[in-house]
Amino acid sequence: MPVNSPIRTAGQPDDGTRQLLHWGASILGAGVLAVILLQSLLGGFSPTGASTNTGWFALIVALTCIPFGGLLVALGAAKWLRNRALARNR
Repeated sequence: MPVNSPIRTAGQPDDGTRQLLHWGASILGAGVLAVILLQSLLGGFSPTGASTNTGWFALIVALTCIPFGGLLVALGAAKWLRNRALARNR
């Protein structure tokens, strides 16, 4: 079902939980992919940083996407658990 679909499941308001989980997982996945590419194709990194210019870019992307995506996933999971608890108490 598209995000902007007028058809909603009864009792489930669109409070952004699904979008938080979707985008958080996507951003987190991009960060993990950047780390995998950095280690496998872009020369890796040492205590002083990445070995290549492209490696530096991948390192910056990873160090930005992993914490931000993790926070979005954590917030989405907390909202999902809260919605689940509220639905159970109705």
